Amino acid sequence: MAGRVCVVTGANRGIGLEVARRLAATGDTVLLTARDLGKAEKAAQGVGAQPWQLDVADPESAERFGREVAARHERVDVLVNNAAIHYDTWQRAADADLTVVREALDTNLLGAWRVTQALLPLLRASSHGRVVNVSSEAGSLASMGSGTPAYAVSKVALNALTKMLAAELRRDRVLVNSVCPGWVATDMGGPGGRPVAEGAASVLWAADLPDGGPTGGFFRDGRPLPW
Repeated sequence: MAGRVCVVTGANRGIGLEVARRLAATGDTVLLTARDLGKAEKAAQGVGAQPWQLDVADPESAERFGREVAARHERVDVLVNNAAIHYDTWQRAADADLTVVREALDTNLLGAWRVTQALLPLLRASSHGRVVNVSSEAGSLASMGSGTPAYAVSKVALNALTKMLAAELRRDRVLVNSVCPGWVATDMGGPGGRPVAEGAASVLWAADLPDGGPTGGFFRDGRPLPW
C-alpha cells in the first residue's frame, strides 16, 4: 500500500513521530503536522516527511490546512488523528478544573473532528481511505474508574465519534477505527511504558487495513477492546 498520502497530526514527537517515520519509510507521502511549524520542520527532516503547521484546536487553522492540502494533493489516503493534550493524573471528576476539561475536549475530540471534516473530500477521493483515531483504554466505559477525567472523557467521546463516522463513511469505502497504543513511554505517558515503536505499530495496523477490513472498532495490537 506504499505511495499513499498520509496525514499525521501532533507528529513532532512520540507516537505521532514514529508513525510518520514508518509510513515515510514505506514510500508514503507523509504530511507531518504540529502546532509549531519550526518543530514540524525539525521533526520532518529526520523522517523524510513534509512539515505542515496545524493547530487542531483552532477552527481556522483546520480549515486552512484542508484547503492547502487540497491545493497540493488530489486525495488523502490515511488520516491519523494523534494530537492530544492533558493526561490529567492530578485531577478527579468531583473537583476537576473544567477549564482543563474544556481544553482536552477541544483538542482530543473536536480537533480530530475538525481535521476529519476538513479532509473529508480528499478521503472520499481515495479508493482506500483510512481514519485512525488514536484513543486510549482510559476511554473504555467497561473498565472506567476514577482519575484523568479530562483525558478519559475526551477519549470516550472520540470513540463515539469513531462509531458515527464509521457508519456514515462506510459507503465511501473509508474505514474509521479507534486505536489504543497502550501505555507508551512518551512525554505524555511518562517512563516505564512500552516502547514507542510498539505503540506506533498498533496505530499502523489500522492505517494498513485491507479493503473489507473492520470499521467502527476499538483495537489495541489488532485485537478488539471493550467499549
